[in-house]
Amino acid sequence: MKHLIKNPRDFWAGIMFLATGGLFAGIALTYKLGTAARMGPGFFPFALGVILALLGLAIAASALRDRNKGPGVEKFHWGPVFWVLMPIVVFGFLLKILGMIVMGLFVVIVSSIGSEEFRLRPVVLLAIGLVIFCSLTFVAGLKLPIPLCPGFEVFEKFAMCRV
Repeated sequence: MKHLIKNPRDFWAGIMFLATGGLFAGIALTYKLGTAARMGPGFFPFALGVILALLGLAIAASALRDRNKGPGVEKFHWGPVFWVLMPIVVFGFLLKILGMIVMGLFVVIVSSIGSEEFRLRPVVLLAIGLVIFCSLTFVAGLKLPIPLCPGFEVFEKFAMCRV
């Protein structure tokens, strides 16, 4: 099979686009599509999924008939992917229990570990700034019912912790 693929990087990128587009189009089919004149909630995601899948098919096909050999596929780095996605998942599960202040600091600091240029002091300053910005924007400004502090009785005496 290796001799058929002339440009491995483009081929696997095309396969990734094809799979992602197919997945989104398939999920969109579970919603009502409607018609072009009266679109349902699944129409636009379905159309984008099909376009992405067709684009992926075209990229993969062009990688098979490329005249000059393209670059190979590098080793996939799972570490940075883990350090970026894991805190987001933990944030989703623990936001109501630990609040935006704790979880915001956690997400920014832990996801920054995935970078090769990680330095603690600038990351902590960035995390504090982002938590303040998000608290002012979403809780104070938009009045979203997001808990700021951990849901323990000790924090209930602070006015900012009660939503």
